[in-house]
Amino acid sequence: MGVESEAAGRNRPDILEAAQTSQAWPFEEARKIVARLQRTGKREALFETGYGPSGLPHIGTFGEVARTTMVRNAFRILTNDEIPTRLICFSDDLDGMRKIPDSVPDRAALEPYLQRPLSDVPNPFGGEETTFAGHNNAMLRRFLDTFGFDYEFASATEYYRSGRFDTVLLRAAERYDDIMGVMLPTLGPERQATYSPFLPISPTTGRVLYVPMRHVDAKAGTITFLDEDGMETTLPVTGGQVKLQWKPDFGMRWAALGVDFEMFGKDHQTNAVVYDRICEILGGEAPEHFVYELFLDAEGAKISKSKGNGLSIEEWLTYASPESLGLYMFNKPRAAKRLHFDVIPKAVEDYYAFASAFERQDTKSRLQNPTFHIHGGEPPVKGIPVSFALLLNLVSASNASDPKTLWGFISRYAPGVTAETDPELDRLVTYALRYFEDFVRPTKRFRAPDEVERAALEDLDRRLAALPEGADAAAIQDAVLDAARPIPRYQDEKKKGPDGGPGVSLEWFSALYQILIGQERGPRFGSFAALYGIDETRRLIADALAGRLASAA
Repeated sequence: MGVESEAAGRNRPDILEAAQTSQAWPFEEARKIVARLQRTGKREALFETGYGPSGLPHIGTFGEVARTTMVRNAFRILTNDEIPTRLICFSDDLDGMRKIPDSVPDRAALEPYLQRPLSDVPNPFGGEETTFAGHNNAMLRRFLDTFGFDYEFASATEYYRSGRFDTVLLRAAERYDDIMGVMLPTLGPERQATYSPFLPISPTTGRVLYVPMRHVDAKAGTITFLDEDGMETTLPVTGGQVKLQWKPDFGMRWAALGVDFEMFGKDHQTNAVVYDRICEILGGEAPEHFVYELFLDAEGAKISKSKGNGLSIEEWLTYASPESLGLYMFNKPRAAKRLHFDVIPKAVEDYYAFASAFERQDTKSRLQNPTFHIHGGEPPVKGIPVSFALLLNLVSASNASDPKTLWGFISRYAPGVTAETDPELDRLVTYALRYFEDFVRPTKRFRAPDEVERAALEDLDRRLAALPEGADAAAIQDAVLDAARPIPRYQDEKKKGPDGGPGVSLEWFSALYQILIGQERGPRFGSFAALYGIDETRRLIADALAGRLASAA
């Protein structure tokens, strides 16, 4: 999903015209970048995302790259792909390890390396990479590569130590007082007394030091401070012997690289004015920003790389497609969202619904469709004959444990559809089996029907038996509704039935799923019964009436 659109709007006047006014957020952001380049005269657009390798990459990290790619694609469409673009994924791996992440296997082994640059901390996970940052950086690159993102990986350690930041770091020494003028008002009195935007890396211990400066020599490009051994030490600000505190570092990087667009989480929002001002002090122009809301775990807490709460990248992809993850990132980026296993089924369902709608939409609507942005122009998938929710319920009712069993039901429901003819659906079958086994089966709780429900189920069984062979989902749904209409418990005065009387309440469908499937809710029951089979559904009812389902639970 990450491969950039090959000029999706090139020679497409309808797309170019619709993109100028599209309210899809990637186009809104891209139009700001177009205006910026028109003002600055730049002939290249540079997009950047940041990664802090203090913990393993998580979906929030991926989200920045995915969303930035969506804006980049929108920019390419607006400019007819005539202005070159680049995306840099920048790792802050020269930062000191301020605490040991919970996710490491041997915390004690890393204690001697606290405050050392992450790129100097040994790799506790094993494998080819020798450093902690190298391991985490490799994981990030490997994942981004599987999605086909077009990006350039950048390491703060390499940029600092190779001299690529030297010019701007020397400028920071020259304009030290201006930077302090921005930073000091944001700090408390105690921190003001010791604060310096420069963090020397101790020549004696290798630790990143948070110490006050005794002297900053702008002409020589050096700083003087007390090292950890108590000796007054002077270091050049160049060559990676010194780094900047994270807030000045943000602005320095924008100025040094000429960044045009960067998005960041809401926790950075109050600092954005600081980043901008320092970028300007160092001779740059602050980039366009996009602030997104934070992801939350199951308990509503912010997800954290060091804590390892929330979903990992690998976990999502175990149970759902990359495209569904792309949809989750596209939708409402300015709203806080829970990032837990229970959001996966809806993301899968919604993705295929949007993919199916795409073909029927006009150009304006297509540019609003998330799949346009997920795939950089046009989704390769047109929809599927069986929804993910139906597959989950089919697995639940049939107790299937392998794809072959599920395909037996699917092929009968949709003649001619096989794993070979519809590999996309076959992929979904595998996801459904995994998701059901790990998250649905452990929570299944059947209950026995009460007397009212028994009578309704017996009536439903008679109506299903009377249906002609090959009855479709609509006919089955009518039978399900007709069985409930006469029963006062299931009458909903707010709805109208076909005869003008009350409609059927959701309580009836909740009862069906609780009694027959062992779940609180499910998809349209007529569609489920059509997929599972009328005879099989009647056997399910018989088992429920005989008490076999509730007793088995």
